[in-house]
Amino acid sequence: MSSQILTLGLPSGSLMEATLSLFAKAGFSISGSKRSYRPAIDDPELEIRLLRAQEISRYVEHGYLDAGITGRDWVAENESDVREVTELSFSKASARPTRWVLVVPEDSPVRSVRDLEGKRVATEAVGLTRRFFERAGVNVELEFSWGATEVKVPDLVDAIIDITETGSSLRDNKLRIVETLLESFPVLIANHKAFENDWKRTKLETLTLLLKGALNARDLVGLKMNLMESNLKNLLEALPALRNPTVSPLAQSGWVAVETIIEEKIVREIIPRLKALGAEGIIEYPLNKVVY
Repeated sequence: MSSQILTLGLPSGSLMEATLSLFAKAGFSISGSKRSYRPAIDDPELEIRLLRAQEISRYVEHGYLDAGITGRDWVAENESDVREVTELSFSKASARPTRWVLVVPEDSPVRSVRDLEGKRVATEAVGLTRRFFERAGVNVELEFSWGATEVKVPDLVDAIIDITETGSSLRDNKLRIVETLLESFPVLIANHKAFENDWKRTKLETLTLLLKGALNARDLVGLKMNLMESNLKNLLEALPALRNPTVSPLAQSGWVAVETIIEEKIVREIIPRLKALGAEGIIEYPLNKVVY
């Protein structure tokens, strides 16, 4: 493998679309992802492998991949010895972390982990679950679940350890969360030897900068406007959301251009107020990256 190529594992499955969207905002175009586990990317220094999130940390640990993006939960599940480069705060459908939770039917008498002594529990994360019950000092009969874990209670098992982002699927299946085992965001991880390579470490640091910049921009937009300079003080005092704006003189004497970044959710409230305070030519524009 060339020292000028970084081989990067990205998650297929439920996290794939959110990951590819993040890379697109960071400036990388990945194509062919629906047809191949080796999609093309418009960066000749990167090679992409699409793999199950559950597997990526093992391949990184053993050097088959230089680096990868997977959930911190799967790194913990596999007990993989890898370098965590950075946390990436995104999930399949939101900016909230996913959670591994202990779940029982709504009408179950189980109220705490200790109530499961001697009971049957199903999960996809056997390692995490085994260590959880060992720490609690509770003996259970643990079985691996191949999927659709939420449908196995109460007919097949007494409880499950399952992953959730919003909890809606659990509620739809009339299930109740007893305890949260772990909260998890995706992480960018690296093989220790690869990270010791100066070129690969620099490439990973650059990738981190761009991905974090894309995440920083996720809920923000840019605003530009023109304003009579005599109204500037009143506008800034009335709108504290306009933190550290850039103010530039215009060719027309007595007028300035104001540019700032604000949260997208307040735009609909702030634009009418800007107009009322004398702003003209107000432009809202999307952001791909914000690098602090």
